[in-house]
Amino acid sequence: MCTGKCSLCIAAALYPLVVISIICNIVLFFPDGDIKYAKDGHITEEVKYMGGLIGGGVMVLIPALYIHLTGKQGCCGNRCGMFLSIAFATLGVAGALYSFIVAVLGLQNGPLCKVLVLWTTPFKNSEHNYLTDSTQWGTCTEPNNIVEFNIGLFATLLATSCLELILCAIQMVNGLFGCLCGTCNDKGPL
Repeated sequence: MCTGKCSLCIAAALYPLVVISIICNIVLFFPDGDIKYAKDGHITEEVKYMGGLIGGGVMVLIPALYIHLTGKQGCCGNRCGMFLSIAFATLGVAGALYSFIVAVLGLQNGPLCKVLVLWTTPFKNSEHNYLTDSTQWGTCTEPNNIVEFNIGLFATLLATSCLELILCAIQMVNGLFGCLCGTCNDKGPL
């Protein structure tokens, strides 16, 4: 496959992943679909790190836009543009790694929830793994279904960040080949 066409495919695959990451991070601010938890500061700490918004979102969107340009004929679709795409893809790798790490921490520590009358993170530093033992989920009384909510969204962020990481790493290799061998974009009739 031509390095320019490969860049277009990678960019096209990154765009929906960026949107999913941003949406997941925004939704995590509103457990049970209610704004009161965000207002009162009863949000899981890892949500405030904004791994999906900053890491898997903005830090991957910028490289995706540039990678898209390298796949087209014009100012970026040349050897120099492909060389720069390596640097942009590295930014994407860093953003995806940040999102991945935040998602892993979010899953490992569990949600902030109300247990009896106190707001706490009951599964953090617990002897038992709450991810495999759903009988523990009932300890969280508020917000409703917060454990399932956090697991679903952080697992989605984990999956999207892994895919973003793989695609940006592929673009780094593709950019190297494009820099050394050219982009092979079709010039066609002007």
